[in-house]
Amino acid sequence: MQDEERLITSGFRAEDDDQERSLRPHSLAEYFGQAKIKDSLSVYMQAALARQEPLDHILLYGPPGLGKTTLAGIIASEMGHNIRVTSGPAIERPGDLASILTNLATGDVLFIDEIHRLSHSVEEVLYPAMEDYALDIMIGKGPSARSIRLDLPKFTLIGATTRAGMLTSPLRDRFGISFRLELYTPEELSVIVLRSAKILKIDCDREGALEIASRSRGTPRIANRLIRRTRDYAEVKGGGKIDLQVAQDALNMLEVDELGLDRTDRAMLNTMIEKFGGGPVGLDTLAASTGEDASTIEDVYEPYLLQLGFLIRTPRGRMATPQAYYHLGKKPPAQKIDPSGAQTKMDI
Repeated sequence: MQDEERLITSGFRAEDDDQERSLRPHSLAEYFGQAKIKDSLSVYMQAALARQEPLDHILLYGPPGLGKTTLAGIIASEMGHNIRVTSGPAIERPGDLASILTNLATGDVLFIDEIHRLSHSVEEVLYPAMEDYALDIMIGKGPSARSIRLDLPKFTLIGATTRAGMLTSPLRDRFGISFRLELYTPEELSVIVLRSAKILKIDCDREGALEIASRSRGTPRIANRLIRRTRDYAEVKGGGKIDLQVAQDALNMLEVDELGLDRTDRAMLNTMIEKFGGGPVGLDTLAASTGEDASTIEDVYEPYLLQLGFLIRTPRGRMATPQAYYHLGKKPPAQKIDPSGAQTKMDI
């Protein structure tokens, strides 16, 4: 899939593993941004520690790359307990979940990424584990089958998802604490970039950091990926220092523009404008024209373009907005409103 080659995708890539681990903060004091979440978490953790109880179950949701996994690790560290990390697709059978739960110690944190992808049978096992700290197991088959209940140590489940709407109501209601992580501002990201530059042992001034941050789509994972590539450029062509000019040159070489759009984003907008007059164009038609999978367009490319206001969805299909035309240096057509409520082209 083409997205795997994109530098600015907020999805996790294998090459990020060791590098991101070294750049991740390890305490709440080092974790920058999400101030309201930090303040609330600090209160909840202090109260739980004072009562010598595990923290209540926590749901973290929001776009990928904002630090949900990092925050889970910090919570476990601040509470003084171990963390067990897994993901929804990795837990295929109820027995897999039972094995994980029975190996937890009191106070441990179980982090399940993409928790909305748990199967229904696994969720059924998770309900009593979250609510009663118990595990119901069926022994035997047929008329002789019987159910036994095993007590579990009191643990904290932290679930993370990019699609909170896909969680079932019974599962969502069992989380006592729920936080939505928001996209970062360029100013917040510039602080993260400066911290990462210090860890990477590259000199970076505030103007250079802000330039990288402003092209990172509000996502720390992308910012860290860009600072690593900018460091490479600075060491070879920038005299070993990242300033505004070096940052601009490095990011231009990567074809990441001032709004964080890369070649793939611009190619999709250009396809809509040049081949379909700006739309409306159906998702399947757009996928066939760009050679991309429809779900990839919907899940990877569209969210940021919608957020920028470069793209709108109508009952008749996708449309490029005047802002998209202006950003690509093109003149938008006149617009009118049709009876369905969608904007359509008007001949000039």
